[in-house]
Amino acid sequence: MDFETFKEWFTMENIMTLINEYRSFGPLPGILLPMLEAFLPFLPLVIFVMANANAFGLWLGFLLSWIGACAGAVLVFLFFRKFGQRRILQFLHRHPKVEKLMNWIDQHGFGPIFLLLCFPFTPSALVNIVAGLSNVSIAQYMLAVFTGKMVMIFTISFVGYDLNALIKQPVRTIVVTLVIFILWYVGKRIEVRLNKSIKREHTGG
Repeated sequence: MDFETFKEWFTMENIMTLINEYRSFGPLPGILLPMLEAFLPFLPLVIFVMANANAFGLWLGFLLSWIGACAGAVLVFLFFRKFGQRRILQFLHRHPKVEKLMNWIDQHGFGPIFLLLCFPFTPSALVNIVAGLSNVSIAQYMLAVFTGKMVMIFTISFVGYDLNALIKQPVRTIVVTLVIFILWYVGKRIEVRLNKSIKREHTGG
């Protein structure tokens, strides 16, 4: 199985089948899949969250997704906080985008982490890595992750928890598509504005 085939396997139908097949394991699959996305950011977190909401119900599905996503993000953060200064990872510090984002997080702490993690289409994996390399406190980071992921995951869960309605009610489908587009657009605008602010501060403008 090549990489593209592997990615294409992660459809809503396949994820729902996987979760339903492994429901005998209790909530474990519903937690592990969002956790895995923190380490493999090409995986579709949106589909995992929507599948959890459909398989376990809105509130339990949201809770499982939130626990998994937060746990994965914190593990990535702690890994780079512990090992980020090792010689093998020094190249990360020299990457211009990483360096600028590190400086921005060092100066502003909670705010930019929270904003970036509120939206499902911003580069949360990069944020977790850079936060681990930065001097932001663990308490600030965890507060931003728990609150930002809560906003993002509940929004996706609420939007997608009743897939049958999406099929039977075209208006709902249009609304859901619009909401997802707005989330994507707002997330990207915030990312662009943060990048401009980072560049402006970095150049002293």
